[in-house]
Amino acid sequence: MNTLKATVYEHILAVVRLIPKGRVASYGQIAWIVNAASPRMVGYALAGLPDGSDVPWQRVVNSQGGISPRGDPLSSGRQQKLLEAEGVVFGADVRIDFARFGWKGPDPEWLVEQGYTQLPWPGPRR
Repeated sequence: MNTLKATVYEHILAVVRLIPKGRVASYGQIAWIVNAASPRMVGYALAGLPDGSDVPWQRVVNSQGGISPRGDPLSSGRQQKLLEAEGVVFGADVRIDFARFGWKGPDPEWLVEQGYTQLPWPGPRR
């Protein structure tokens, strides 16, 4: 992996670590905050985490509030259980209500201190 990708991945993981327990963010939201990644890159960064990582990967879901399938078919059930243990509630459609459980993003001061140039997440684009 080249230095640029490593740096982008490090930024992605730093932002994901900020998502508080009981809250979720979308892949697109993390990409927006990092301002140097696509939602797919966020997925790759999280998929590459080793077991036992301190990054709360389970708190990142797709833009519809659902769990995106991964290479491991058991991971979706595991992600749902981890989120439910944090108090996140899934609707009958197995989706999370962003209005209730969505993370508003990092403190703007943190963004400046870390050298991020992107504004805080404006919310889902529809």
